[in-house]
Amino acid sequence: MLYKIHMKVSEAQQAFFAARRPRKDSPHTTDAYRRDLAGITTLLVSELGRPAEDLEVADLTGPALRSVFGAFADGHAKSSVLRAWSTWNQFLTFCVADGLLEGNPMGAVARPRTPALTPKPLRGEETPEQLLSAAAAGSRRARDPWPERDVLVIALGLVAGLRAAEMRALTARSLVGRAGELRLHVKGKGSRDRSIPVQPVLAELIERYRESCRVRFSSVRFSPGSPLLLDRAGEPIGRGALEYLVKSCYRGAGLHDRVPVGANLHALRHTFATRLAEDGATASEIMALLGHASLATSQNYIEATGREQRAAAASNRTYRALDGLGPGGDPSRPA
Repeated sequence: MLYKIHMKVSEAQQAFFAARRPRKDSPHTTDAYRRDLAGITTLLVSELGRPAEDLEVADLTGPALRSVFGAFADGHAKSSVLRAWSTWNQFLTFCVADGLLEGNPMGAVARPRTPALTPKPLRGEETPEQLLSAAAAGSRRARDPWPERDVLVIALGLVAGLRAAEMRALTARSLVGRAGELRLHVKGKGSRDRSIPVQPVLAELIERYRESCRVRFSSVRFSPGSPLLLDRAGEPIGRGALEYLVKSCYRGAGLHDRVPVGANLHALRHTFATRLAEDGATASEIMALLGHASLATSQNYIEATGREQRAAAASNRTYRALDGLGPGGDPSRPA
């Protein structure tokens, strides 16, 4: 297998993606991996002064990678550096396993610390209810008001915890089950599909919205597999349009100052998860409902609410002494 040491980097990368095919990565994941590999490879070409087609796996040394990752970090955010580091670590681990390298040189490249997830729910106890009421009343300023769609989008975030891409992937077939056992099938991130129990009221919102579509686009025939959420032209709604819809709903309701910076549509999902944690859901339940890849991510919502800390503090037996400090109370008396 020593001849493989002289394999070209481009050939090794092709072999890496071929080896990942059984994992059934989503197209988004594959595209992200390709961008990370291409970006660092371009810097290696500059660092080593050789054309990309001449780069060999043997050129992927610790010093070379350390230098190009340093250059990459100068122009990219920590999250981008972390993602690129992870991609190259997986690629080079594959190279070691396939006999292309004796060891993984990424050990010589400093890895950014993973930033802790900080939930960003909407601020204010009644904000979700106020947002829904305002959307239903048509408060969003638009050339062509469509409150049925606005309410459904907000509800899909607040009671189902859907991401933008998951909303856009919904079809009429996504809602299944009989009354009392309705579930929403969601095509999740990283090909992790899940099924979310929902109440009949959400089914009613979906049907009300679909009826509005039939009125608006009377000449269009929608199949059960057609995308559920549409734009004003009757086409599947784009990611940017969906984000703008939610943002304008906040402004129309006068609640834009209660949205954490950078959260927007994702604040609805974080509100869903935070309320689950506040109402006693376990990390495993939150993980299943939100489609998290890691239990630690779900645990962050519980820690953010302080539920477990409050329960621990409340169990302090000194509180029994405080109970006896009222009028006529005796703190020495057994509770």
